[in-house]
Amino acid sequence: MAKNYENEINQLTAKLTLEEKIIMLHGCGLFRTGEVDRLGIPSIRMSDGPMGVRQEFPDANWIPCGLSDDYVSYLPSNSALAATWNPERAYAGGQVLGEEARGRGKDVILAPGINIKRDPLCGRNFEYMSEDPCLIESMVVPFIKGVQENDVAACVKHFAVNNQETERLAVDTLVDERTLREIYLPGFKAAVQEAGSYSLMNAYNKFRGVFCSESKELLDDILREEWGYDGTIISDWGAVHSTKETAESSMDIEMSVTYNFDDYYFAKPLLEAVKKGEVAEADLDKKIKNILRMMYRLKMLGEEAPERKCGAYNTYEHQQKTLQTAKEAIVLLKNEDKVLPITKERLAIEKTSTPDADGLFSARKKKIAVIGINASYQHAGGGGSAEIKAFYEISPLLGLRQQMGGNVRMEYARGYYIPGKKDVNEVNWQEASLERRVMGVEDPDSEEQKALRKEIEENRARLREEAVNLAKDADEVIFVGGLNHDYDTEGRDRDDMRLPYGQDELIEALLDVNPNTIVVIVAGSPVEMPWADRAKAIVWSYFSGMETGNALAEILLGKVSPSAKLPETFPVRYTDTVTYKNEEFGKTDVVEYKEGVFVGYRYYEKEQVKPAFAFGYGLSYTSFDIKDLQVKAVGNADSNLKDTVVTVTATVTNTGDMAGAEVVQCYVADPECSVVRPVKELRGYAKVFLNPGETKTVTIDLPAQAFAFYDVEKKDFTVEAGSFVVYVGNASDNCKLQAEVVL
Repeated sequence: MAKNYENEINQLTAKLTLEEKIIMLHGCGLFRTGEVDRLGIPSIRMSDGPMGVRQEFPDANWIPCGLSDDYVSYLPSNSALAATWNPERAYAGGQVLGEEARGRGKDVILAPGINIKRDPLCGRNFEYMSEDPCLIESMVVPFIKGVQENDVAACVKHFAVNNQETERLAVDTLVDERTLREIYLPGFKAAVQEAGSYSLMNAYNKFRGVFCSESKELLDDILREEWGYDGTIISDWGAVHSTKETAESSMDIEMSVTYNFDDYYFAKPLLEAVKKGEVAEADLDKKIKNILRMMYRLKMLGEEAPERKCGAYNTYEHQQKTLQTAKEAIVLLKNEDKVLPITKERLAIEKTSTPDADGLFSARKKKIAVIGINASYQHAGGGGSAEIKAFYEISPLLGLRQQMGGNVRMEYARGYYIPGKKDVNEVNWQEASLERRVMGVEDPDSEEQKALRKEIEENRARLREEAVNLAKDADEVIFVGGLNHDYDTEGRDRDDMRLPYGQDELIEALLDVNPNTIVVIVAGSPVEMPWADRAKAIVWSYFSGMETGNALAEILLGKVSPSAKLPETFPVRYTDTVTYKNEEFGKTDVVEYKEGVFVGYRYYEKEQVKPAFAFGYGLSYTSFDIKDLQVKAVGNADSNLKDTVVTVTATVTNTGDMAGAEVVQCYVADPECSVVRPVKELRGYAKVFLNPGETKTVTIDLPAQAFAFYDVEKKDFTVEAGSFVVYVGNASDNCKLQAEVVL
């Protein structure tokens, strides 16, 4: 049982002077609060981020310290983690992040990010998990537990409805109450009530006209009162806009990006406001107690301080856990004619069947063409606050070279042109954003802009020709492209869903000369694939951390069967999305979520819009048979059915000849409801690992909440008695088993 520290907290709070309280309530460095030496209260040291512990910065400068001791493990993004559909991988990822944060001397790690993927163009989607709250809940709880067992506080973010980067500091988000409760809040509720997250970060944006940092509706009514949260609420960096209004809300610590720490809203202005009687000191005491409570839980204070874990980073165990997650995160989207895996036989040295005139046999190494900048590019150092100073990063090219060995002739071509990148020497770094400049200039027809566009096209044509020539006589062609952190990044949304840098033209050209070209896309958000019908093999990799190259090589070479599933829907084109149709994404003033609960697959199924790849979809090198569905309701159902549990069982058999894993997905439909509900909604799942011929029984327990909707009149979730349908399958669009259950 967790120790109760309330007596110590109350006593310590009473000893603090007003000035000392102020020091604890705001950043006194870019990533730390102030300390109170007189009472032995240390600074709270924080760090980004979700993909590893960020490099060290001085207190008052955004230029990194340049140390050699802050290289860390580069971890899979939250999107990659969610693609595993495996809570055990989420727990392992949290363990690694927490232990490394503690090893670097951090008290709070600013992760995980769990905002809903509402629109595929959100620049920060790569940091988030899913479009579906059930999948988020199942992954965020073990992740936070893994972090916090290392005496480090997780800081779940960004609370709430922060679903675009465009004007994120000021945009007003309008969401109806049912949608808020069913889609956007469940992950946060699970994070604080089930996982016990020690801290939480409020979002930048406004919610219903009020900044989230001072929203009493979000922070007081829902988080503190309704959910009973007693942890620390930390502002996003620069998200505070007032002193009195924010002080009277439940936000505890103000952090920001500027160096004038004494001028923060919770610094001198708050001190003066209390002295003038404009803000009650009792409001500050509540915040101090929330902060001290977190510090006691982290063993920063009190008799347990000597027992606080010390952590470690860059360990072999961390590398192995990261590799396993990366292997489970790579999604096989298409595999016609068994183009994958690339077998040993296909890579074997060829010997002529007959000798030449001199009686000699000849041998030929197979030629492997690896094409695309993302094959050699390293992504750890970009993306905004998710950037990592990686101890190492295995690129796809390195992973393939290491595992294919010396009996093949592997050749690499960049294939496409990124102005200003280190891969390309023709232009300098100042042209890194050239394409965006070209698109946004006042006079696109100026001679300078025409020359820049011409230079881009000439370089693209040259690199495309080199790649195609390499592919023409290759035995295997592997294209590795996608996005980078010029597009998947904090602070900016994408302009469209197309692949940048002329990659579509390159892929088409490669397929012209080699129809068996394997297309690998590395990205944090969906992209349009106009060549998808032609490509026989398509592999998707989110940013999967330092072991991406090794994991990808093991998948492509058949050492591991892919088992990942998409945690979001991939539309055919951006114009298929509901946010495009209702024009409610990327607006700069007010964004209204007019689609309501119909986000992601809920929308596509309702409107019968066929996606490119469905939510929950992912192929394997083996095959599985899911059958024998049984559904049974048990419990003493009262008027609210709160005690009812529906037990869903099915058998899964590996009917192929390779070991692998299948994700059994369970969806619920309520066709008789008094409100309009989605066609079906994910309510549970189980990932099962099976050897060839092996059969296992899967059991998924669905509580009454799985059948509920939010009743805006009752202001609570409710289950209407009647008939429900339970669907079971291996993707949202492939649920062949179904059964009726009456509650």
